[in-house]
Amino acid sequence: MAIMMPASDQAVLARRSEIVAALRAIVPGEGVIDTPVEMRAYESDGLTAYRQPPMVVVLPDTTEQVSRVLKYCAAQGIKVVPRGSGTSLSGGALPLEDGVLLGLGKFKRIREIDFDNRVVVTEPGVTNLAISQAVADAGFYYAPDPSSQIACSIGGNVAENSGGVHCLKYGMTTNNVLGCEIVLMSGEILRIGGKSAENAGYDLMGVITGSEGLLGVITEITVRILQKPETARALMVGFAQVEAAGECVARIIGAGIIPGGMEMMDKPAIHAAEAFVHAGYPLDVEALLIIELDGPKIEVDELITRVETIANACGSTTCQISTSEAERNLFWAGRKAAFPAVGRISPDYLCMDGTIPRGALPKALARIRELSEKYQLGCANVFHAGDGNLHPLILYDANKPGEIERAEAFGADILRACVEFGGVLTGEHGVGIEKRDLMGDMFTEIDLNQQQRLKCAFDAQGLLNPGKVFPTLHRCAELGRMHVHAGKLPFPDIPRF
Repeated sequence: MAIMMPASDQAVLARRSEIVAALRAIVPGEGVIDTPVEMRAYESDGLTAYRQPPMVVVLPDTTEQVSRVLKYCAAQGIKVVPRGSGTSLSGGALPLEDGVLLGLGKFKRIREIDFDNRVVVTEPGVTNLAISQAVADAGFYYAPDPSSQIACSIGGNVAENSGGVHCLKYGMTTNNVLGCEIVLMSGEILRIGGKSAENAGYDLMGVITGSEGLLGVITEITVRILQKPETARALMVGFAQVEAAGECVARIIGAGIIPGGMEMMDKPAIHAAEAFVHAGYPLDVEALLIIELDGPKIEVDELITRVETIANACGSTTCQISTSEAERNLFWAGRKAAFPAVGRISPDYLCMDGTIPRGALPKALARIRELSEKYQLGCANVFHAGDGNLHPLILYDANKPGEIERAEAFGADILRACVEFGGVLTGEHGVGIEKRDLMGDMFTEIDLNQQQRLKCAFDAQGLLNPGKVFPTLHRCAELGRMHVHAGKLPFPDIPRF
């Protein structure tokens, strides 16, 4: 599929050999990849519907190398696209034909484990799950747990403000990151935050988290770790109607119960996950809730009783409660594997990511069903039910003419519905290119221009990850004094897409 991106700089492309040589001088050995075959692995991220080979790939392994690469590219006017593990589902790491793809895969060392302050200082290429594994022997873990946690990098988690099934109670990435080292496009190295939960000045960590590689390149991260709860048990509750499951979610939260995790799957997702994992999911239900309760044993036992009572009142047809850690993990295994499981029943699918108020869940599900009929495409639904984060999986076949276009239109209408119902375009996957052209459905031009002014403060030339997040490309000077004279916009050569 083609998507409009900033026009390629032919002057930069004409100097490709010179640029590659300069990068090899900064990152020697195997740190630069420039052959078409070897760069093929970097032509897309997890949103594989869009592909674009980069001009060159550079893989530094020190902060100093990152600084020198960015400083060189800034001086030469070369665009840079940062990339972590490439599991992004919004096209945030889509390369540019005239840009350097800056991979952080070699930054895979944990620099410090500080149990006294309950933090881990890590490089961005370390996987999410590896942090929990590194502290598990002392009874600690890192709370945010995206489904791709076995592969996704912590740096990418910060860039996208990733979530996961346990973020209802323990927060998103932004609630669990305390500090970072970031390299600006100029090559300057900043240290923001640290081990302390409180820092003076503006909340720049809040700005960096979720910035999708537009403000700087993260080379070190300090994350909060938590002690594992004394007890964790899960309930697997089936419903004959999806709306009843949504009502159960609302009543649990309304009762003041905050589960460690609360996920929902509809019938297509249940069947796909069960065939893939054999977790023991009931196949005769329309919706399945997995509800995890954690804390002291006496508290968990009481909460299980209360949740089971609420589920019965909402018309649940099945209820299974885990009796061992292995069974609890099995309940979650099917949910964690839902995305690859759906890949077995459809040649292709688009994984959407929108968020709605919990009370709007029945309306959202009804709208998704209507849209499925309108576009004549199947849809399996997986939700972070507790915080209203929807993941509709739109099923299509890219080999059939017109299906990818229908799938994209279907997905765009789902996201517009999320905004209509009082929600937002993204919960944890980021905007990237997938939702870029829908930003105007949620924000006014004044809102978007103000957000771009913040980018200008970090990247005045607009060289870091251009073409992502913002639907209209502005130069920083233009944002300060936009006006129309004699029917003409200033800077007519600027691409506006």
